[in-house]
Amino acid sequence: MEEKIKELLEALRVNLQNDGGDLELVKIEGNQVFLKLKGACGCCPHAQMTLKQGIERILREQISKDITVERVMD
Repeated sequence: MEEKIKELLEALRVNLQNDGGDLELVKIEGNQVFLKLKGACGCCPHAQMTLKQGIERILREQISKDITVERVMD
């Protein structure tokens, strides 16, 4: 499952990079994925929505409904 998560996150990074942002995978613990948003995404007021309604939703749809995404701050 970890490799699938990494592959999907790498594909999703393109969309964030197109908007001047990026993401960094910090760690995966069981079904929890810890991400750090960078660039424009790091200070965006919609960052939590991007994580939960964007990235988490896609990971749940394509990999496992049990996945949760948590934001790691600097």
